[in-house]
Amino acid sequence: MGQPMPYPVEPMLAVPGELPIDRDRYGLEVKWDGIRALVHIDNGLRVTGRHGTEYTRRYPEISGFGVKNAVLDGEVVALDQRGRPSFERLQRRMHLTDPEPGMLELYPVTYFPFDLLYLDGTPLFDLSYRDRRSLLDELDIGAPPYFPGESDLLSATHEQGLEGVVAKRLDSPYRPGVRSPWWIKVKNLSTREIVVGGWKAGKGRRAGGIGSLIMGVFTEAGLTYVGHVGTGFTEVTLEELYAVLRPMEIARSPFANDVPWRNHWVRPDLVGEVAYTMWTDELRLRHPVWRGLRPDKIPAEVRL
Repeated sequence: MGQPMPYPVEPMLAVPGELPIDRDRYGLEVKWDGIRALVHIDNGLRVTGRHGTEYTRRYPEISGFGVKNAVLDGEVVALDQRGRPSFERLQRRMHLTDPEPGMLELYPVTYFPFDLLYLDGTPLFDLSYRDRRSLLDELDIGAPPYFPGESDLLSATHEQGLEGVVAKRLDSPYRPGVRSPWWIKVKNLSTREIVVGGWKAGKGRRAGGIGSLIMGVFTEAGLTYVGHVGTGFTEVTLEELYAVLRPMEIARSPFANDVPWRNHWVRPDLVGEVAYTMWTDELRLRHPVWRGLRPDKIPAEVRL
């Protein structure tokens, strides 16, 4: 008799960072821009997310893969027309608990398994990542490959417009619910100038000041909203920005397109720089991080 299947399993998490120096001890996987999901296969199929969130009816495309008794860890992604993960497309599905056939056809999802945690009555948590991946590959269920740590996978993902890589120690066990330095997520980041068109009021520790900055770039239509940035600031930086932006406040939005939320608008006279992972199809900067003001730049020159 084997051991009972664990359910639900809380996924092991990666820490953000850079590629490790001792890269020969790691395997590299593509970082898929989707939603983490655990698939439990045993007389049926159940899909859960973090904190045991129930996903089974939400993503009926996920099947049993021809496996009878297993727990898989992986990512639910929605691919665009070029075959790249699109979080925008996934957002059309992620809040639908029982999607209609039309939504399944318009916004199909794919499951990419990248770890095997339990197989035929045997928990695999204490096996090394290398051994778990070997067993997963033997199942032949379409798991994306992993690459040697010395490979140039990060540059390849950047060229293909993908989010980055995850470096995983080859000898690392699986620790459910733990954010471990054995796994390191490394994102591809680009930088660009943006025009500050306003700010969103802060909450909590940022109450009474700036919560995030409203970003724009100039297009033929005028100043065009491309998102908001709320990370990368120190408290001192936010105080200094508030002192600069408060006297520049105006009554109406300077943007040519609609901007969500009620915001404080300012004259579009300041240029800043942000790091980001990619542009979305709706012309939004994904995962922007504030890097600082660029007083050497002219707003009219910040174009799409």
